[in-house]
Amino acid sequence: MYNTWEELKNACAACQKCALCETRHHVVVGVGSPTAEVMFIGEGPGENEDLQGEPFVGRAGKLLDKMLAAVDLDRNDNIYIANIVKCRPPQNRDPKPEEQEMCIDWLRNQVKLIRPKIIVCLGRIAAARIIKPDIKITREHGQFIEKNGVLMMAMLHPAAVLRDPRRKPEAFNDFLILRDKINEICERTYASVRATE
Repeated sequence: MYNTWEELKNACAACQKCALCETRHHVVVGVGSPTAEVMFIGEGPGENEDLQGEPFVGRAGKLLDKMLAAVDLDRNDNIYIANIVKCRPPQNRDPKPEEQEMCIDWLRNQVKLIRPKIIVCLGRIAAARIIKPDIKITREHGQFIEKNGVLMMAMLHPAAVLRDPRRKPEAFNDFLILRDKINEICERTYASVRATE
C-alpha cells in the first residue's frame, strides 16, 4: 500500500502486471478530489480515456458530467472517479477477470487514501466486482447497501443509457437518490454549494 497520492500515481503509471500495459497510451488512475466523500467507479478506460489519461471523457463521460452537474457534483471539485482497471482493454471489451484481479489493488489503495462514505459503481462490471458478483443491475440500480461501513450503490453505466435513451429517467432518478443520501450523511460534499446559497 502507498501512503501518498504521488507514490500511488507513480507506481501505477509504471505498472506492468498484465498484458493491457502493452497497448495503452496512458494509465488512467482517476480524477477528482483526494478527500472526496463520494467515489464513482467504472469498469475501465475506453479509447478517449486512454488517449487523454482521464476517466469518462468520451460521449458517456459527457452524459455523466451532465447528470453530476444536475445534482451539484463535479469531477474536479467534490467527487473522485476511478475504474476497476487502469488500462484500456483492446476494442473496449470488458476487462477479463484476471485483468481485474491484477489491477484491483490500485483501486483498493485509492479507496484507502480517500476513505469515501459512498461508493457508486457505474455499470454491471464494476457493481459485480465491488458490490456483489450476482448483481442484477437493471433491477438493483439505485439501491444502497452497506459494506465495511461504506454505503454502495450501483447505477446504470452512462454508455448503456446512450445505447437506450429510454433509460435516462431512471438513470437520472438514481442521481436524485444519491443527492438525498449525500445531504443525509456527507458533511463536505455540498459545502461549497451551500456557501453560495
